[in-house]
Amino acid sequence: MRIATIVEIDDEAKTLVVAGEGARPERAELVGARVRVSAGMTGRGRTWKARFPLHVDRWGGPDLPLPSGEYVLEIDDHEVRGFVPMIISESLRVDVAGSVVTIGPPVDPSLENPEARAALERRYACHTAPLENAVFFESFYGRVAGDNPLGIDREVARVAPEITRYWSVVDLSVHVPDGAIPVVEGTAEWWRARSVSRLLVVNDWLRHRFDRRDGQHVLQTWHGTPLKRLALHRRGFQPRRWGAILKESRRWDVLLAQSPAAGRILAKAYAFLRRPVWIEGYPRNDVLSTGDGGDTRRDLGIGADERVLLYAPTWRDDRQEIVDFIDPAELAEQTGSVVLVRGHSRTLQPGRSVSGPRVIDVTGFADTALLMLAADALITDYSSVMFDFSVTGKPMYFLVPDLDHYRGQLRGFYFDLEQRAPGPLVRTLGDLVGALDEDPSAHDAKYRTWRARFNPRDDGHAAERVVARLFDQRFLAR
Repeated sequence: MRIATIVEIDDEAKTLVVAGEGARPERAELVGARVRVSAGMTGRGRTWKARFPLHVDRWGGPDLPLPSGEYVLEIDDHEVRGFVPMIISESLRVDVAGSVVTIGPPVDPSLENPEARAALERRYACHTAPLENAVFFESFYGRVAGDNPLGIDREVARVAPEITRYWSVVDLSVHVPDGAIPVVEGTAEWWRARSVSRLLVVNDWLRHRFDRRDGQHVLQTWHGTPLKRLALHRRGFQPRRWGAILKESRRWDVLLAQSPAAGRILAKAYAFLRRPVWIEGYPRNDVLSTGDGGDTRRDLGIGADERVLLYAPTWRDDRQEIVDFIDPAELAEQTGSVVLVRGHSRTLQPGRSVSGPRVIDVTGFADTALLMLAADALITDYSSVMFDFSVTGKPMYFLVPDLDHYRGQLRGFYFDLEQRAPGPLVRTLGDLVGALDEDPSAHDAKYRTWRARFNPRDDGHAAERVVARLFDQRFLAR
């Protein structure tokens, strides 16, 4: 085993340089849970250098920093030694010790201790800066800039480009829409943006301290029509949890629902009764009525004539990572398809990307709707993606080997999925492959009933209606 030595981080923290002696290695990679990058190699004689990019463009997107996390330097037949003191650039924080590279947001660690956080919160609560005609967007706790907030952002930018749009992000690897301003969670800039924005648009709990100021409003879009029980409807009376739910829902001014059926459930689950619930369809689904999947297929390197299966299971309360009921590579091989694996947002950070021939892990892909457009069929279990994918009219398959456990012990359902599902329920890979070969028209009647119940407002204009109401209610000004 030969030795490779850490040299430096250069080009404003965009490249990590490792050097060695002797023959140049065949492979040199920086490997993380969700991203793997190859080094550019130079040198052919006595010495060589490997330059590892710390900024990458993913899926045809812009050049952005690597996502936060721990990475390992893997260089064939070499042990990596040395270290580089922590470097904080405008885009990321890098700490290198031997083969381990730790990447984080460009935040001074001194601001992450409890005392510093408390000081920032106290400053926020003073609200010293005047309100701006601005929107503060957050999607899935800043892990992506997607979902319903993204649909609303697009419409606000279209009809009122003068409005400032802030996006809460965990780090600067999160791609925000053109013209928007990313603010890294927990920084002074993040707290300021949260304080001065007239409108906050979120699709999950606000978290952290929230002190509403006069003239400030919160639109809670939520992130799906519920099949599984949530909030106050979950099993067991837990006063502390119930208190947290009620405290959170009191922060919202308006709750957005995809359909009347969803509106009734969400209002009761969050004790949002006698308060405004806007049933306007989901802005995240507008593109399903107006777009096509050609560009997304090209960005993912998929041919126009290839069959694409989108596998999108939900998360489980009793595990952190995506379920492993099937091998996506085996599914791809047996069906001759490309399999897109889309884990739930809760499995994005603790999990690792799956790989294999004709398998693409798209858990970190921001806009799920674009993946739905690119897919020919959906495979899911209990995820709310079923209520969105049905806008496309394309076949759906329900892989539910743990149906009895999930329904009876983990969460429980709002309705009988077996009776209403607009596609076959299967429990094994073999059953799934068989179902994929069958004529999906056998489920047409249930599919029509399903869409009438759950998609009556998903007509491609949900964002227009929601944003028009925001102006009508004077949550925003022109």
